[in-house]
Amino acid sequence: MSGPNGDPNIPMDDGIVENEDEFSEEEYAAINTMLDQINSCLDDLEERNDSLNGKLHELLESNRQARQEFRVQLSSAINPEEEQVSPDKDSAQEKGKEEE
Repeated sequence: MSGPNGDPNIPMDDGIVENEDEFSEEEYAAINTMLDQINSCLDDLEERNDSLNGKLHELLESNRQARQEFRVQLSSAINPEEEQVSPDKDSAQEKGKEEE
């Protein structure tokens, strides 16, 4: 007789528990304990994942800011004549243009 997947010489009911009373209270308690331990480990992994995710976002934002600052420094080094004019100088230049 073939098994459930067509495997030869494997009975169809091999390993199937038909009566739930075959498990003792100790076995249920052991399974419960193992499930509690697994749940605790999963909770710990979730906390670590959340922490790493937060740190990753902080790192990405820091890198984004550093790249932006680097671009500003690079553009001012390439075009030194286009340095940013301070607001006081800028407003004085505009007043001079308006008077003309």
